[in-house]
Amino acid sequence: MADKKAQLTIGGETWNFPIMEGSTGPDVVDIRKLYASTGAFTYDPGFTSTASCESALTYIDGDEGVLLHRGYPIGQLAEHSNFMEVSYLLLNGELPNAGELADFENTISRHTMLHEQLMTFYRGFRRDAHPMAVMCGVVGALSAFYHDSTDISDPEHRRISSHRLIAKMPTIAAMAYKYAVGQPFMYPDNSLSYTGNFLRMTFGVPAENYEIHPAVEKAMDRIFILHADHEQNASTSTVRLAGSSGANPFACIAAGIACLWGPAHGGANEACLNMLREIGTPDRIPHYIERAKDKNDPFRLMGFGHRVYKNYDPRATVMQKTVREVFDALNVTDPIFEVALQLEEMALNDDYFKEKRLFPNVDFYSGAILSAIGFPTTMFTALFALARTVGWVAQWNEMISDPGQKIGRPRQLYTGPTERDYVPVSQR
Repeated sequence: MADKKAQLTIGGETWNFPIMEGSTGPDVVDIRKLYASTGAFTYDPGFTSTASCESALTYIDGDEGVLLHRGYPIGQLAEHSNFMEVSYLLLNGELPNAGELADFENTISRHTMLHEQLMTFYRGFRRDAHPMAVMCGVVGALSAFYHDSTDISDPEHRRISSHRLIAKMPTIAAMAYKYAVGQPFMYPDNSLSYTGNFLRMTFGVPAENYEIHPAVEKAMDRIFILHADHEQNASTSTVRLAGSSGANPFACIAAGIACLWGPAHGGANEACLNMLREIGTPDRIPHYIERAKDKNDPFRLMGFGHRVYKNYDPRATVMQKTVREVFDALNVTDPIFEVALQLEEMALNDDYFKEKRLFPNVDFYSGAILSAIGFPTTMFTALFALARTVGWVAQWNEMISDPGQKIGRPRQLYTGPTERDYVPVSQR
């Protein structure tokens, strides 16, 4: 590795920069001394060709359709594991044994309740407030209630705050839903699984017992696993950037939620479901497929293709099976779900879509599943934030533990006016 160098020539002068190799994936040209050596910056809008950090958490190969968490393929984790086990894996680097998993689950269950004063915090929002607006505010406010775990230089504080965030996010999300629909908040039931507890807090009411449907619980757990982490995406990079300043973990995760709220990031499954509703019935699918092929028509088939995956989204493979399990278990009759299944089949067998590699992605299936379970579209991104919290927390911990970590400070290509003198208003 030490022998590999990249040469850069500017104005006839040449510099050598070391090339770093990861355990897998592309090599990285180390340009940390570029400005000091050459007086030049690199230009990379969106940072799509820039490695902003060193990480051992998640690896994506978009060309091959590969997603690994700590080396384990996402398909294997979704099929054989559960969200709590995957959370432990992301946080600690290895899968837990039975005792470690039981201890972790017990720890998380003991942090599921919110400070009682936060109940009144919710009542400060309008009833029609978007759940993501509520979650941004409540998660950011956690630092005012749990300041006993905000010393980021203390590993024990970081561990406790990480557990608190993972444990309380389902309670926060469920309460956002309950507040919007005017129903009483449901306190956590620590005898239930992480996912089962969330479903009960969301759809249960105090007047009667809530029966958790096994197929729904399994589907939700898979959705949480599939959204747990996805390398250095926009919201994860936001969490790391906020954390690089030394901000407390609750503020960092609130920043991640705010970034995830954007329709280009966390709102794709909601957009996909809206598209299915626009199509309406299966007989209208051919018309919309032709519209999608028409370069002069602004209509796009949402839920097909992916910015990273140039092959099939490995998460979609899992969801393809799960969507049918949920539809069958709940005896779904809504024509929208029939539209989803037939659209998937027609697109997968259409030469245009195969040539363009426009395969269904995870958002195509997850929106349909969440709607079938009973979630309104406004909750879709909130559920994404709930699941992604463990990834954000793991990435934040990794960053804080990195001795080479520095405050994030991107540079720019300045195109404004050069220096000029101030002119008093009377002379302009």
